[in-house]
Amino acid sequence: MDFKLELIPVPVADIDRAKHFYQEQVGFRLDHDVRPGASVRVVQLTPPGSGCSVVLAQGLAGLAMPAGSLRGLHLVVADLGLARAELAGRGVAVGEVQNMGGVKFASFQDPDGNAWVLQELPARR
Repeated sequence: MDFKLELIPVPVADIDRAKHFYQEQVGFRLDHDVRPGASVRVVQLTPPGSGCSVVLAQGLAGLAMPAGSLRGLHLVVADLGLARAELAGRGVAVGEVQNMGGVKFASFQDPDGNAWVLQELPARR
């Protein structure tokens, strides 16, 4: 039996600001932005090439977390230098490349402080 990780909640304070950041600056594809009730909103976005999406939500008690509390989500890329340059060119503040014995990392945060890591694995290059 497969157990597929396909959706990760990202806790944010301002959905419109976060949607703009992930879609326009980081380059995630907008899958949907729905408001099924007066106080409920769900925005789902998918990183390019990924089978796993993120969800920004308000009004859903089961997804409630403090904004900015997510740490260490990894986006695996084929070429960290190119990925870093692309994000920096879109206005994302990406940290310097760290080489940990052939596995390379660079970090960035969304406007709420959720921490992401770009990772290049030698076997996937």
